[in-house]
Amino acid sequence: MNLPITVTQNDLLEILLNVAPSRPVFIWGAPGIGKSALVEQFAKEIGLPCVSLLGSQLAPEDIIGIPQINDDTSEFLPPKMIARKEPYVLFLDELNACSQEVQKAFYSLIHERRIGEYHLPEGSIVVGAGNRAQDSAIVKTMSSALINRMFHVQMKADARQWIKWAQQNSLHPWVIDYIIQRPDHLFSEPPKTEEPFSTPRSWHMLSDALTEYGTGKREVANETLKMLSYACLTPSHAGMFLAYTKNLKNDHQLDDIIAENAKWPAKPEDRDILYFLAQSFRAKLVTELPKSKQDISGNMLSFVYRAKSMLKELSTINFEIAQMVVASDDTHALPDWFMVEVIRDLPRLVNQK
Repeated sequence: MNLPITVTQNDLLEILLNVAPSRPVFIWGAPGIGKSALVEQFAKEIGLPCVSLLGSQLAPEDIIGIPQINDDTSEFLPPKMIARKEPYVLFLDELNACSQEVQKAFYSLIHERRIGEYHLPEGSIVVGAGNRAQDSAIVKTMSSALINRMFHVQMKADARQWIKWAQQNSLHPWVIDYIIQRPDHLFSEPPKTEEPFSTPRSWHMLSDALTEYGTGKREVANETLKMLSYACLTPSHAGMFLAYTKNLKNDHQLDDIIAENAKWPAKPEDRDILYFLAQSFRAKLVTELPKSKQDISGNMLSFVYRAKSMLKELSTINFEIAQMVVASDDTHALPDWFMVEVIRDLPRLVNQK
């Protein structure tokens, strides 16, 4: 399933607070995007314990329990994990990765909040989650009966919200600062091949690894940083992160270049830093430039003039990297009015193929 509308972490938390108490909610999203963490946060906010079941590892009897003879009849005894006396949040993770038989076992639990004769305590909440078929994850087709019993939302990664969360949870400062500069690198779609890829979860893993290795407190070998980065991130993002860590030891911070307190690195051995700074510069332009020229304020006008000057300076150092800054792509294009300004002042930068 791929819904036409996506919601951020904050939006989804609001949906859970308003919808989940009355209707089961199913959260769709790519692996590592933060579905499980958000459900746990939701449970914490409403003051209920969260019980998680992993659909891909369940058998039907794990849900409906086992039969027991009672006098002349038999009854099913639900598992202790589910059969609780106090209300709780039941989180059915990877629900669409379980078999059809397990999905059938969930019908009454999701629709009527009961298993056999056992009913979930009044006030209990059921939330499901799963990956999409295009995520190269283990997924199975959900029956129409199960789909129709749930309220469906699709979650997306929001860099600003994640940065705020990362700061509150004291993630490694390198990771936070890098995503501030490259918010577009927080998440990348799962690759078709078997290799790491960037998600909020993988950036969290990298943060944990950097903290354990004590980076920032002592010198860490470049090969170690390379190993840690490529173990967690999309290869291109890992390369850019390594250039970022190298840039920490230099005087070529992007904000300093914008403020004219530093210049673009021009040495051949700093080409990876130059590429990282140029990519960060493009991301800043895409994020901060208004879509309409009429929305330019006084401070923004100064930034526009400085941006054109920086492009000219960059083109004298490396023309191809300067072209990369203004090149259009399918998802992150610079505003048309800014491109007109660039074409007028730097026609060769845009027109050369």
